[in-house]
Amino acid sequence: MLLLFALGSNGSGQLGIGHKEDVSVPKDAHFDADLPATASITKIAAGGNHTIILTTAGDIYWSGDPNTGACGKFTQTQISQPPRFHPVDLSSVSTPQDSFRVGLVAAAWEASIFTRLDVQGRNTRVYSCGTGLKGELGLGTFIFRTATPSLIPDFPPPDTEVVDLAACMGHVVAVLSNGDVWGWGNGRKGQIGAPEDIVHSPRKIEGLGFKVVKAVCGKEFTCLLGSPESGNILVLGSDKWGIRAEVPDQVVGWQEVGASWGNLFILKADGSLLSWGRNDHGQLAPANLPQTKHIAVGSEHALALGEEGDVTAWGWGEHGNCGPLSSSDATKGQQNVIASSKFIPLGAKITTIGAGCATSWVAIQMPST
Repeated sequence: MLLLFALGSNGSGQLGIGHKEDVSVPKDAHFDADLPATASITKIAAGGNHTIILTTAGDIYWSGDPNTGACGKFTQTQISQPPRFHPVDLSSVSTPQDSFRVGLVAAAWEASIFTRLDVQGRNTRVYSCGTGLKGELGLGTFIFRTATPSLIPDFPPPDTEVVDLAACMGHVVAVLSNGDVWGWGNGRKGQIGAPEDIVHSPRKIEGLGFKVVKAVCGKEFTCLLGSPESGNILVLGSDKWGIRAEVPDQVVGWQEVGASWGNLFILKADGSLLSWGRNDHGQLAPANLPQTKHIAVGSEHALALGEEGDVTAWGWGEHGNCGPLSSSDATKGQQNVIASSKFIPLGAKITTIGAGCATSWVAIQMPST
């Protein structure tokens, strides 16, 4: 059985824990029905006031404020009951004979973007729903809101598939199987290439100089990486907080990468964590961080799953997303243990961590009985 625990900002019920109060200790998320026994969580995508969860079965679930359309169609019963996770309604774009399996998911502030797997298991169609006043939906100049998942036309190009999908507050980036990168949304700082503008439909980012395999998005920037063997890295967009000026020449052997609104984090092959950018609320990785297996990066905080099984949090924790804080709203270079493998049942395992807009997530696979 899979259990999901959440803490942090919850004013719209985006934690799915049965109420709308912020919490600073992990609380179990509720679902309409039990997740499939064999499913695990592969991605937690968080917008400003909504959360989308993707499982290995290709199913997606939502909790939070659905009024923007970012959660798809919803019923009055769903919003009148205590907050919990519901399956995203994909009935408008699928049939029982043509099931809709999701491969990748990302979230802008008031929108959700996800790919549909074809019969070969490739991400060959991209959908969006929600509200996007600056092109975040990718549906063209005149579509600013859709409450049902809508296909982004003519994307990706023929003979390609999407291999990575990233978004932040106002822009979206898709990495294709041929190493090209396309973006849409707010590009006024150059975060989706030139010319700097609002882009309402997917546009190829030109002049990258290497084959990209991974992308992450900050508030006004995009970080693109080549293969770990190449170590290629490029940051586009605003240089606020030195996010471009401090980028290393190479990151050979990188394992994972994450972006907050004003920071970049790169997990290196030796388990150490490189970070740079904004640090007024302790957002940079603590110097004494234990050897790390996985990271998750939120709006102004981050989580690390250590080799010893502890999940630590640091950064701006004003909503409880970094656990209980004694004297301020930030960890100030320290770290809090918010979950630990030492205190879960024998045979249970922490499988996934996630971080959103002042929210933190820990998924635990319980032993079969």
